[in-house]
Amino acid sequence: MELLRSPPFLPGGRGKGCLQKPFLVQAKRLGGLEKANARSRGMQSSEQLKKRAPLARGTVSPPLPVPSHITRPPYVGTNDVPEIASEIQMHDKESIVHMKAACELAARVLEYAGTLVKPSVTTDEIDKAVHKMIIDAGGYPSPLGYGGFPKSVCTSVNECMCHGIPDSRKLQDGDIINIDVTVYLNGYHGDTSKTFLCGEVDEPSKLLVKVTEECMLRAISACKHGTSFKKIGRRISEHAEKHGFGVVERFVGHGVGRIFHSEPIIYHQRNNMPGQMVAGQTFTIEPILSMGSIECDMWGDGWTAVTTDGSLAAQFEHTILITKTGAEILTKC
Repeated sequence: MELLRSPPFLPGGRGKGCLQKPFLVQAKRLGGLEKANARSRGMQSSEQLKKRAPLARGTVSPPLPVPSHITRPPYVGTNDVPEIASEIQMHDKESIVHMKAACELAARVLEYAGTLVKPSVTTDEIDKAVHKMIIDAGGYPSPLGYGGFPKSVCTSVNECMCHGIPDSRKLQDGDIINIDVTVYLNGYHGDTSKTFLCGEVDEPSKLLVKVTEECMLRAISACKHGTSFKKIGRRISEHAEKHGFGVVERFVGHGVGRIFHSEPIIYHQRNNMPGQMVAGQTFTIEPILSMGSIECDMWGDGWTAVTTDGSLAAQFEHTILITKTGAEILTKC
């Protein structure tokens, strides 16, 4: 579940917090290939809109109960979105064990949720299954009650970039859906997401999903102790542009551990932000790619972010642990 970068600062904004820090994008002159890719994105988006109806809102059922013996994160019980903690999530041997347990549970839940993605299944049904699996394991579904978020998982379909609220809408043949699972277990959060294909999906949509995952993995492969954070955005942007996709700038990765969202803030596009990775820290990398516009409109629920032109968007996310020699993916089955 990613943070919202929303300049100028919007007090109490939704979407996992709003960043107050200044943001600089590295200037880059578009060459012939990039211009052609931009035109291609526009054509792909137009073709999609002719074939597919806009995402429709369904009915949102009440939040599901959590047994009293399960430990809640400290933000539960308030509708205020917590501030992004300045604390860097660093780990010793003992805390790494707890962190890995939370991440492994999140990965198993996500894998199971993916098996439910079929035409006619509602996202509300997916939410119920995710909720049950998490509480049966003694965990708490981190999104539930975060800034008033009403469900236990985020389900973002088609043009929804992120933070989709599960509802009564039935998945349709040809949809793509991102399922974003975060688990709070023994005082630690594990955060992961994946975009799944529903039924028979067209080739352009499959390519978007494939390239988005590749972008995430290429970024992870660049991570290790001493590496600049800005290398993440460069790796993602280079690969996305090669295939004619845009990288959404509004949503970012974040530190994660005992605190759901903290520094460092992870930008997925080219940037000049300072900072280097340190062995023992954990954070998420979670790029969102779009076939068309990288800008979003927010629904009235304050959470659901959809592309302004209705084009498809896909996202993948892992929580990683920085080591001296590389990065360990913690949310991997």
